[in-house]
Amino acid sequence: MNTAAPDPDGSGWYEIRLQGRLDPRWEATFEGMTLTTGHGITRLVGPVVDQAALHGLLLRLRDIGLPLVSVCQVETAAEPCPPHHPDTTPRGA
Repeated sequence: MNTAAPDPDGSGWYEIRLQGRLDPRWEATFEGMTLTTGHGITRLVGPVVDQAALHGLLLRLRDIGLPLVSVCQVETAAEPCPPHHPDTTPRGA
C-alpha cells in the first residue's frame, strides 16, 4: 500500500486500469508506460512527470474508447492498486 504522501505536482508512478483489451502495439503511444492485459483489463503502469502529463494521458486513453476502471498512484511498477470490485462500490460514490 502506498503510504507516502503524493507529490503536490502529481509526479510519480501511476497504475491506470481500463476495461477491455488494448493491443500491445499501443505501448509505444504511452512512452515510458508498461502495458499488460488479462482478465478483461488493460493495465498501464509507469512514471508521470506532473498533473498536466497525467491529464494528457487520460485524454489520450479517453479517445481510444475503453472505459476507465481506476487511476492509482503507486510507489513502483511492482506495487499494484487495490483490486477493483465494481459490485461493492457504494451507489452515489
